[in-house]
Amino acid sequence: PRLGSLGIVLQGSALADRQRASLGSPGQANGMQRYIPLILIVVLANALSQALLKAGMAGIGAFRLTQATAGATVLRILLDPYVLGGLTLMVVSMAGHLYVLSRVPLSFAFPFISLSYVVVLAISWYFFGERLNTYHFAGTFFICVGVLFIARAGGEVPESLSSLAAPDERTQ
Repeated sequence: PRLGSLGIVLQGSALADRQRASLGSPGQANGMQRYIPLILIVVLANALSQALLKAGMAGIGAFRLTQATAGATVLRILLDPYVLGGLTLMVVSMAGHLYVLSRVPLSFAFPFISLSYVVVLAISWYFFGERLNTYHFAGTFFICVGVLFIARAGGEVPESLSSLAAPDERTQ
């Protein structure tokens, strides 16, 4: 399979064999579903990082960047404790996501990230007093249903799948 317009081709069955070996057979508890708790932690960390960034920027308020104020404004933003915490949590979230991506197919892991919309929606309403309407709830429902379908499909590892698996998991 090709990876986008980069034209990089993953070759050989060894990669697919490592993937299958690390995930187990379809339906086994040690398959891709075993990474769902970590994926959900990544989702929660991602959503909380957004809340911290919003809290920081709400404290800073609207600003205008001009040549004269750009340096001081950027420094003020980066040194805000909420913004700093949000950026730090975002890096932690990304590190967890990279760990997950080294073990499961992108097509399985990435759709779970959409659950952060659900968490952000709840945080937006509860902590920031944002108003929600029927469209927010309908969209959230469809996101959850879609992620449920992806999670259910996770037990099946097709022979043709050649995703990146960690080499050290081949022996587990």
